[in-house]
Amino acid sequence: MTISSDHQARDLPVVAIIGGGVSGTAVAFHLLQRRLLRPGQLFIFEPRDRLGAGLAYDTRDPAHRINVPAAKMSLLPDDLEHFQRWLQEQDALAGDEAAVAANGSLFPRRAVFGNYISSMIRPFVEEGRLTHIAQGVERISRSGRRWVITGEAGRRVDADILVIATSHPSPLPPQLLQDALADHPRFVPDPTRPDALAAVRADDRVLVVGNGLTSADVIASLQLRGHKGPITAISRRGLRSRGHARVKQDLFGDFVSHPSRTALDLLRHVRAAIREAEGEGRSWHAVIDQVRAQGRHLWRALSVEERRRVVRHLRPFWDVHRFRVAPQVEAVSEQAIDAGRLEVLAASVASIEIADGGIDCRLRLSRSDRGVERQFDAVVVTTGPGHRGILQSQGWIEGLATAGYLAMDPTGLGLACDTQSRALDASEAIVPALFISGPLARGTFGELMGLPEVVEHAVLVAEQVASAIAEHEHGHGGAHLDSSAA
Repeated sequence: MTISSDHQARDLPVVAIIGGGVSGTAVAFHLLQRRLLRPGQLFIFEPRDRLGAGLAYDTRDPAHRINVPAAKMSLLPDDLEHFQRWLQEQDALAGDEAAVAANGSLFPRRAVFGNYISSMIRPFVEEGRLTHIAQGVERISRSGRRWVITGEAGRRVDADILVIATSHPSPLPPQLLQDALADHPRFVPDPTRPDALAAVRADDRVLVVGNGLTSADVIASLQLRGHKGPITAISRRGLRSRGHARVKQDLFGDFVSHPSRTALDLLRHVRAAIREAEGEGRSWHAVIDQVRAQGRHLWRALSVEERRRVVRHLRPFWDVHRFRVAPQVEAVSEQAIDAGRLEVLAASVASIEIADGGIDCRLRLSRSDRGVERQFDAVVVTTGPGHRGILQSQGWIEGLATAGYLAMDPTGLGLACDTQSRALDASEAIVPALFISGPLARGTFGELMGLPEVVEHAVLVAEQVASAIAEHEHGHGGAHLDSSAA
């Protein structure tokens, strides 16, 4: 059976958004603020029951907290304290005294922010101005001037404009671990899955591969679950994500008046600014925050080759300073280190095998010919999204790439798009009526991983989609929604 869209909208352009996490929901929200669309014109595919949470904020683990102070988290870029006021109005921190950090900043549980975004978009769904199709996408094809999106349960939308706002790809475990441990009951290749850590027992010796934010979350989650065994966390450089400044600081430095043209000059510029800031009694946080604020201009000033150098050589150092751990989560790791229960090594896995009920592992120490032998009971991979596998991460993405509509950006960080977030094919030609929103566009925009930047980018995408709607020629037929099972 085919269910047509509202008859009033049948001759109006139809927009489909793939992904109902923060990025996709923010595009829908800011597009709806413009009041250009009638019921039956805007669809969003998201398999979760509610919009807005996505992978990052759908967690129910009470150990997981937002990593940015609540005063900087908002769906409204012009009203940065909107979320913080919402917390107070909804009494959303009741029973969570630990949400208040020592400097007075609020770091609520991550699920609370998902509730906030969901509450902002829900009225539009209830009014019928936004249609939430609670399915994943099975395939997308091009038919004439339209995109044909088919859901996993057979629901179909024919759209004139398509926005890809999907989440990061799932982690790609090192092949050595995958080959040796694929069937092991306590091998956790993707800790973001619900209850992924349930298999880890209280006294297990745990190897955590990766030292970033996800690693800190895993250590905090294990502690909350009652885990008391030893933990070894490894990464090539042994760098851990840093914490927030003890006191609030103003931005420091100027990186746009005379932007760096090379990765090396950028590094020198940042280091010089940090030395100057420290000379005035500030910390590196103020400088890194300024780099983040001016990141889009900095990124544009670099050639593709220099961007690649940044990704190859500087990204690990940037990540541990830029992506900071919530104070409550940081405290768990620090306490574990002080107690001798957590060991952090600059190392990689040289060999691994299952033996005598345990996992025998040889770790190769970085910048050294030495290795150490260890035995573990569980292995958790926290190496982050598998960006190199984006085009193969989902069947419909691979299908669009095979058909020539999607390509990797030259830096390997996401999907190719221009500065208006329009998708580019492998020949760098603009793909009509196809936009990329969120972190998958960061190869072009640079800093697109934090919530403030994601929302600002969603506003940009909403503006571009609104322009496309205004320019769209009428009379190409309206969307139809096919609800029959596949």
